[in-house]
Amino acid sequence: MASISRRGDYQFQVIVRRKGYPSQTKTLESHAEAQEWARDVESQMDKAQFMSRRALKQITLHDILERYLTTVSPKKRGYTTEANRIKQLQRHPIAQRSLDTLNSSDFADYRDARLKQVSPTTARLELALLSNLYSIAINEWSLPLTHEVKKVKKPTPNKGRTRRLVGDEKERLLIACHRPQQRGSAVWLEACVKLALETGMRAGEILSLEWHQIHLEEGYLSLQETKNGSERDVGLTHEAIAVFAALPRSASQRVITTFYDTSGLDRAFKRACKAAGIQGLRFHDLRHDTATRLAPHLKVQDLAKVMGWETLQMAMRYYNPTGSEMSQMVRKASDSSASDRCI
Repeated sequence: MASISRRGDYQFQVIVRRKGYPSQTKTLESHAEAQEWARDVESQMDKAQFMSRRALKQITLHDILERYLTTVSPKKRGYTTEANRIKQLQRHPIAQRSLDTLNSSDFADYRDARLKQVSPTTARLELALLSNLYSIAINEWSLPLTHEVKKVKKPTPNKGRTRRLVGDEKERLLIACHRPQQRGSAVWLEACVKLALETGMRAGEILSLEWHQIHLEEGYLSLQETKNGSERDVGLTHEAIAVFAALPRSASQRVITTFYDTSGLDRAFKRACKAAGIQGLRFHDLRHDTATRLAPHLKVQDLAKVMGWETLQMAMRYYNPTGSEMSQMVRKASDSSASDRCI
């Protein structure tokens, strides 16, 4: 039998007592939530599926994040990025709380605090990680948790980026790659920039390349690990072939030997942009530049194959023509139409 008592503003304590089970107590923010929790506990007891939450008092959010980091994350292609995200979460005070004390309002507070520090997309990704963590903890680790993160509204994602290289930014960027401060990494940063522009490959795809995947005589390379998990071949332009042919080879099978993860490449790229006086450009924007440059010359399904998209809708996200380019396309189409009418 459950009993609910008011403990203050927005505090309702519910106690469930059932023969054969230790009494269960929880404080919630509304009477309705308290009733729902009591019904859930009693239902589990009726089905002999109930597990006491007392064990959760000995486990912190930091603890299960660590378990997730060592058992789940290593199986993912984006392990390094996710590991950094987990470490960020573990540094936050919420990670020191025991699991039995955490509810949806705590994660909502975490979201609101993070939105003052990071973009909505970053906060959204952190909540998505926490949501997956709770799902695995409940379904695979059999922890007696309620999926509190599922109740939290996710931030609206950022609008899709449309930034591309403009004017002489490409030339200035390549010059900045070879500034004295770059020292030994100049050739590798320049190679990454040129390969991104010539092939449209993602940073992670470029950095994971090994020499056996590259077939210069045939003019293509084979990617085994991509973001969406599918393998694909990437056609190489003459410029891309020249980049690979000029790169030094070491005992390592890796093509790019200076940058070991995308974070290192992003930092080097950011420094080069600063030295070149380029603002608001990210390495991934080079992929947008490639897609936009190729789009007028390829059918949409061919463009999707080249870029490694699973859906044709992604073409609209990455195809970002400027106003002047749109004007040229419209005028070209109009002139062609006028010519056809004259015939």
